[in-house]
Amino acid sequence: MQHFNLHTHSIYSDGKSQPREIVEEAIRQGMTTVGFSEHSPLPFDNNFSVKSADMPRYVEEITQLKEEYKGKIDILCGLEADFVTGISEPFAVTKEKYHLDYLIGGVHLVVDKVPEFVNEPSTSINTDEIWFIDGPKWEVYDDGLQRIFGGDIRRAVRRFYEQTNEMIEHEPFDIIAHFDKIKMHNRDRYFHEDEPWYRKLALETLDLIRQKGIIMEVNTRGIYKKRYNGFYPSPWLMEEACKMGIPTIISADAHHFSEISLEFDSAEEALKNAGYQCSTTFCTLVSSPLMSRNI
Repeated sequence: MQHFNLHTHSIYSDGKSQPREIVEEAIRQGMTTVGFSEHSPLPFDNNFSVKSADMPRYVEEITQLKEEYKGKIDILCGLEADFVTGISEPFAVTKEKYHLDYLIGGVHLVVDKVPEFVNEPSTSINTDEIWFIDGPKWEVYDDGLQRIFGGDIRRAVRRFYEQTNEMIEHEPFDIIAHFDKIKMHNRDRYFHEDEPWYRKLALETLDLIRQKGIIMEVNTRGIYKKRYNGFYPSPWLMEEACKMGIPTIISADAHHFSEISLEFDSAEEALKNAGYQCSTTFCTLVSSPLMSRNI
């Protein structure tokens, strides 16, 4: 089983565990590396991202843990950088500002067009114009689909992938998070993954991932939280990614210390079935090139 997890959320964003609890559990499980990846600050009130005012304290605590547990486990400090067209801070600025080890790029909040409130104070951001495609409630997904896209699922899904492509083309980051997560709350109600229009969009994004040399995560959270009956991405996309030579890692997207390796064995099996023979590690990301391990 893979012995590291880089997609981890603590109490600094929407996680439920203290960073120290996560490190202790990672050591107990024999992990070699654990990476913290809180949701990046956003310029409007929300209940899931780390607050800008808390970023120095977050970085300081993870830095202290790095030193305290040196020789026992490698600890990395990063962010899951949320890309929202016209709203989110440039990834390079965020990484440099806080001297982060790595970034995971992700899209959870979709806008239909570049909002008029760009460069305006955060109080002017109308969150009713943002479609939240994640979270525990499928009703929020449905509401945004109707309110922002008039129920046009093709236009909505296309915009999700367009925004993801904008992130890939213009932002520097290391790993792409759950890049087909638009399917989670769909639950085969609005579209099916075997529809040609959907496959075309997903494959275009996958090819961009290949072109930019980004690592693709295989995210297990949908399974163990019972919000989706498979991985992000789906097996057919894993197969295509393997053909393209896209490197991959397994991520738990853990929000509690007990989740840091859930469904890793089944994810490794899925990667083997897709044709993969090795996965990527980040053990010494800052000073060394990426390494590979057999699965």
